[in-house]
Amino acid sequence: MATVSVIVPNFNHSKYLKQRIDSILDQTFTDFEVILLDDCSTDNSKSILDTYIGHPKVSHLVYNQFNSGSPFKQWKKGIDISNGAYIWIAESDDWCEPTLLETLMEGMRKDEQCVISYCQSFSIDDEEKIIFQSNHSRLSEMIDGQTFIEHYLSVPVAIFNASMVLWKKDKFEQIPHDYMNYKFCGDWLFWIYLSRLGKVNISAKALNYFRKHKDDVSGKAYKTGLNFVEELEIINKIYSEDMISESTYYKAFRKKFIGYWLVKGTIDNTNRSKIKALFNSPLSTKANQIKFLPSAIWKRIRTKTL
Repeated sequence: MATVSVIVPNFNHSKYLKQRIDSILDQTFTDFEVILLDDCSTDNSKSILDTYIGHPKVSHLVYNQFNSGSPFKQWKKGIDISNGAYIWIAESDDWCEPTLLETLMEGMRKDEQCVISYCQSFSIDDEEKIIFQSNHSRLSEMIDGQTFIEHYLSVPVAIFNASMVLWKKDKFEQIPHDYMNYKFCGDWLFWIYLSRLGKVNISAKALNYFRKHKDDVSGKAYKTGLNFVEELEIINKIYSEDMISESTYYKAFRKKFIGYWLVKGTIDNTNRSKIKALFNSPLSTKANQIKFLPSAIWKRIRTKTL
């Protein structure tokens, strides 16, 4: 039985698959299995995936006959057939440094209550140019889950890509599965639920490469405003369930309000009414005052970097 199960859910990422899988197989930590899942891709993903048949690290290669319509259904399928005590969801269009698993396992083993161990990530464009790098002030830090939610999963959101995270599988059945109802922010809610069950280890090492390209889910969500709908719903949820303080809720709500006004002209009409309704009904009196900002103040705000 492997210590880590590496799940690679793929859909139409043939362009990136070899780099993704090879970066997994090159890990310095070697006690892992690889589960390759294809969600009925229409490109040449199958021809690439088939080259890994028989590889000693590849325990499963599963092709869906029909598209599942949800990456989280693929996550669950992989988890259900996995043998490892820890899960790494390695997104099919990302890749990583050879020491990622070794670093995350070292962090995980520092405390038996640790449920998440994650590293920093480079965000890159389709030409592999770095457009952003996350960071952490300490080389390594273990944080209580509730504290982590308050300071690292609300404003800002420190875990923004599944590929940067190793987590404990036995906690999976202990969390609510309503995160599967979200198309854009489900993973954010997943990390929140998981963090509540223990401690989180943070590594300051940037070992993951998160690819941003025209075909990713984010671009479509930003165009329709779905990101604002789901983000506001989750902010409301974690505040109403006492997972964040009122001051943190206010900061998060304000950030989304300003962010929306900066880009509202680029968003189509798909979700405008939902967004308006959410901004018009915040859950705290302080946050409710944001929508009454005088236009003169608003003009000053929009010129500043958020």
